[in-house]
Amino acid sequence: MKAAIRALVCASAVLVPLVGLAAPASAATTVVFDCEAKPPLVGNKYLKLNQDADVTAPATVAPGAALDVVIDPAPNTVPAEVSGYQVKNIKDFSLKIPIPANSTWVGADLAGGSGIGSTPPKITVSGSVATLSFPGPIAGGSTFELPTVTAHLTAGSSGTIETKLGGTSYSDPGLTFTAVVSAGFDVSAPTACFPNPSPTFTTTTIG
Repeated sequence: MKAAIRALVCASAVLVPLVGLAAPASAATTVVFDCEAKPPLVGNKYLKLNQDADVTAPATVAPGAALDVVIDPAPNTVPAEVSGYQVKNIKDFSLKIPIPANSTWVGADLAGGSGIGSTPPKITVSGSVATLSFPGPIAGGSTFELPTVTAHLTAGSSGTIETKLGGTSYSDPGLTFTAVVSAGFDVSAPTACFPNPSPTFTTTTIG
């Protein structure tokens, strides 16, 4: 990845789309995030972060049928330095995944992944939002990969199931994390991101 904190975005295309029982469709998707970092003293910094991911989803699913989502994130590398400052690590990652309309969340499985710290990532659900999170840290200059995610859902009675990432603004972010850089001393920059534009990853027709 080329942007300073782009390393944390690998999961951003990782957790929303749905896979079902019909013949699957496969798509490579690029998400562009607008990010606002808030380091102390020097004022807010603004970044654009990109992330590619392969997403597989069904074209159709029967009413009330189970859907399995398979999301394959690409490996990423944390930058070693940004604007002449050493990146020590990135940590406290959180990605919001809205549960799509016309579907019900059942659960999710995580498999594989590497380089994201000793504490395994987890998925929690509150209301209509599922959140992927892990504490890290991931060292600057290192390569890591988020796990393959299989999300389990149940289709509603009719309509379509569209999958997107959460977040609409810096004050309503879908992705948050903290970057720690060295400037003679450690500086932590809480960062909030949202997809702009926010792509629809998959559309599944119920019927």
